[in-house]
Amino acid sequence: MTPNDPATHGSKTQVAARWLRAGQNVKDSVRGALLSSYEARLAAQVQAHGTVPQHLGLILDGNRRFARAAGLQREMGHSIGADKAHEVLEWCLELGIPAVTIWVLSTDNAGRDPDELGHILGLLRREATQLAVDPRIHRNRVKVQVIGQHDSFPPDVLRALKNLEESTAHHDGMRLNIAVGYGGREEIVNAVKCHLREQAAQGRTLEEVAAGLHSADISRHLYTAGIPDPDFIIRTSGEVRLSGFMLWQSVYSEYYFCDVYWPGFRRVDFLRALRDFQGRSRRFGR
Repeated sequence: MTPNDPATHGSKTQVAARWLRAGQNVKDSVRGALLSSYEARLAAQVQAHGTVPQHLGLILDGNRRFARAAGLQREMGHSIGADKAHEVLEWCLELGIPAVTIWVLSTDNAGRDPDELGHILGLLRREATQLAVDPRIHRNRVKVQVIGQHDSFPPDVLRALKNLEESTAHHDGMRLNIAVGYGGREEIVNAVKCHLREQAAQGRTLEEVAAGLHSADISRHLYTAGIPDPDFIIRTSGEVRLSGFMLWQSVYSEYYFCDVYWPGFRRVDFLRALRDFQGRSRRFGR
């Protein structure tokens, strides 16, 4: 067999390929070890500081773009994003964050493709059904509230959401708000309507209501009444805007915009965001 023999050439090519794969595996192992070490240091820094948000807002953005970039069907991005929400909830529980609001579906999303919207609502029903019996939810006494406008949701979705709220209503641990069919403007309008109805029932005239109106009157009718306003809001996907998330409550919130799409949001990204929050000085307009 000569050096120019095709069989010899093929054998050399196969050996080279194996060496390349082995080298890539080593690189991946080293990269993974370095990332794990870095994540451990970040976690230690965050825990040593001790300060965590009292109310964390999460805008779960980038599911469709994640799927497109990965060559997956659009719906797969939403499915992987739903699994990621479970993972991030675990991180919040580990750090003892008292309240978390995750924005899953906005009022603007109602105009999306019916098949996509149906898939999202199906995921919502599935997740609500699972959370209602999830041992982590009950072990940590997580109280779940579903906020937003849900009148147009299918009956089976509404039943699952109601059952989830009722099954955790007695809990006194973390407060988890799931914002679906949610819009910040709609929330404020709803709060104003509730206040006007309340005052009308007490026999007050419109002039009397207007004269005595204070910001606290609106706050106590918001979906999040009874818990602190969010002090930290994270949005994934690289978009630098709120898009209507908690417009009233976020007046003094700190923001963090992360370039990664929601399904790819890693614990190291989460810890980086919290470390950034811990390094800020909140002045509340003073």
